[in-house]
Amino acid sequence: MGKPIHQTNFSQRDFDVFGQKLHDCLKALELLLDRSSFGCGNTSIGAELELYLLDADEQPLLQNIDIQKQLNDPQLALELNRYNLEYNLTPVSSSGSPFSDLEQEMLHILRRLHQLTSTNGGHVLPIGILPTLTSKDFGPGVMTDEPRYHVLSEALHKIRNPDLGIKINGSDAIWLEQGDVTLEGACTSFQIHYRVDPSRFCLLWNSIQLVTPLVLGVSANSPLLLGHRLWHETRVPLFKQSIDGRDASSSEWQGPGRVSFGHGWLQSDPVGLFREMVNLYRPLIPVCSNEEPIAIVKNGGTPKLEELCLHDGTVWSWNRPIYDPEIDPHLRIEMRALPAGPTPIDMVANAALFIGLAEGLAEDLAPLLSALPFSYAEYNFYRAAQFGINASVIWPSSNQNSLKERPLIDVIKELLPVAERGLISIGVTADEAKHMLEIIEGRLNTQCNGAVWQLNQYSQLISKNLGQHEACKALVTAYRDRAMANQPVAQWSNI
Repeated sequence: MGKPIHQTNFSQRDFDVFGQKLHDCLKALELLLDRSSFGCGNTSIGAELELYLLDADEQPLLQNIDIQKQLNDPQLALELNRYNLEYNLTPVSSSGSPFSDLEQEMLHILRRLHQLTSTNGGHVLPIGILPTLTSKDFGPGVMTDEPRYHVLSEALHKIRNPDLGIKINGSDAIWLEQGDVTLEGACTSFQIHYRVDPSRFCLLWNSIQLVTPLVLGVSANSPLLLGHRLWHETRVPLFKQSIDGRDASSSEWQGPGRVSFGHGWLQSDPVGLFREMVNLYRPLIPVCSNEEPIAIVKNGGTPKLEELCLHDGTVWSWNRPIYDPEIDPHLRIEMRALPAGPTPIDMVANAALFIGLAEGLAEDLAPLLSALPFSYAEYNFYRAAQFGINASVIWPSSNQNSLKERPLIDVIKELLPVAERGLISIGVTADEAKHMLEIIEGRLNTQCNGAVWQLNQYSQLISKNLGQHEACKALVTAYRDRAMANQPVAQWSNI
């Protein structure tokens, strides 16, 4: 959805033609993957960092277009809401110190953005959901004025049941009577991109799916929405409900949600994920190109598969397959579940744990998958989102006789050596791997991540008889001061 579009009105014929083009793209991708050389190359790591723009009162600053123009950096992109931006970090080789390299680039761009926003008394902040948001920060007036967002909003409105609203439980359960796509814009993330050889794609996809709940739980940083203490990763239910709008209590047949953990372990080849996407989800934005992808592949070329890529951007699985036709065409896995923040060092440590666990478990994955049905992996995902670092998850053992839950903290502690081996196996230096995983170990030992720190501080502020608004503002100011120091969240002091 990052690519600009110019057409905003569509006929049924547009949808019919687009649907056929999607199937042509699938066939072309199948032919492309038959080439033994396609997508082969060095393993690389990239990321997208989504950010909030804030004013001096810690309220959303609706200036993303102005800031983007002033920075004039092609890696800075607009997001759905006018108070959000996204920076596309430069992909780096997995060899050496890739996570430190990404950390330094984040620190650099945050400094530049701080300088720009400070002229208006503002600043930028990496945080999963901004605690100072109010109801006035949602609705058509805060949407970035770009055709692609207006078209997307209208398309989602047509398939969403507005009567369902948003319902999220927690210490202060919330019910918003009417859902709106701009609620999705409240959810900012740190999305990791991992380029893999097509021959290892299925293996790593399943491994990444398996470990996603573990990394999500230890990385949680989104516990507050409109002053309500909800899930440790409230982004997960908020994003899902603002997009899907399906009635979970209905006994009627319903199609799959466009936001999901997935539909099963990947059995055959990467194309299976794209087939699923095409066959299960109706198109939302049927913009067609003039490309003939099958003919291009048969003539030895590499197609852009624009229709497939556009459709991919309108199905929000928490891990997503990406086809990239640019410069060095390849497939990669986008890990979309993790929140932005609290600091660059925390975010790259999360990425290191994610990739290290996936690689470390990959070669002995089959016994683990046979011991954990996919529905239980999905259960783990939502448990981790709800309870964060304090969650219990069902974790498989190759010699088990039954399923059982274990504390997420215990599982990760046990697997840290596996993650270290996984990182070293892709060329990460021993010092880099150790440094990154020590950040994670610090959270496990203190039982504190971004969500826990925010909840603890907010509860203390409320206990001092501060109003909801004042408590949220004080919380964001304290969070911002600590985040700018790039000190790991496990070491943060109380307010």
